Amino acid sequence: MTRIDDTFARLKSEGRKAFVAYVMAGDPDFETSKEIVRGLPGAGVDIIELGLPFTDPMADGATIQLAGQRALAQGMTLDRTLEIARDLRKTDDRTPIVMMGYYNPIHSRGVPKFLEQAKEAGIDGLIVVDLPPEEDAELCLPAQQAGLNFIRLATPTTDDARLPKVLQNTSGFVYYVSITGITGAAEAQAEAVAPEVARIKSKTDLPIIVGFGVKTPETAKNIASIADGTVVGSAIVSQIAEGKPVPEILAFVKALSDGAHSA
Repeated sequence: MTRIDDTFARLKSEGRKAFVAYVMAGDPDFETSKEIVRGLPGAGVDIIELGLPFTDPMADGATIQLAGQRALAQGMTLDRTLEIARDLRKTDDRTPIVMMGYYNPIHSRGVPKFLEQAKEAGIDGLIVVDLPPEEDAELCLPAQQAGLNFIRLATPTTDDARLPKVLQNTSGFVYYVSITGITGAAEAQAEAVAPEVARIKSKTDLPIIVGFGVKTPETAKNIASIADGTVVGSAIVSQIAEGKPVPEILAFVKALSDGAHSA
């Protein structure tokens, strides 16, 4: 059992939905990023998605791309991203951390060394958007053997023929992308997402978390009501981009988590 598994078991026993928050490691700078991550559990975040900055983030919209550029310009690296996780673990041994990013920095480090370092830093799961199921031997299977969940994305274009392949070695939870396209695009609509969530649930016992296009507490509530929880990323990153003080950012996150938890 990972922290992710424990978290979903606890939430289920409490009759609550999960609220997942994404932030880019090192945005707007290393110290502020650490402060934000430290504050997320207190703002009601059940699982933290920690973005690993990368120079060519093909699946990300402008908001997340710019966050990555800001972080890289501040000298953010894989090692410093792991340091943010390590910093949280000094005070919080319960909140799961999922590292989300691209394979290149991991491949450059070397998979065995990366997994050893990630585990030591307190990372619980990985979302690597540019590694399809056909490449599971590269990272997915070694990660699971090392005790990390490997979380896969399903999208509106993941049809019934493709879905079993996507689910095959997924663990922790399934991240359903509510809209076709890049992060930070249109608003998610619960009535459009509900049949897709039900379709995936009929094929797996894993929790289904819905992200992309969730920007307000009301949408967070609506999406969480038809899934096992919801993810907010671009809306939080936009607050950081606007230069808002950390307490204001965390208050915004709290309003979103309250929405999701009221579902």
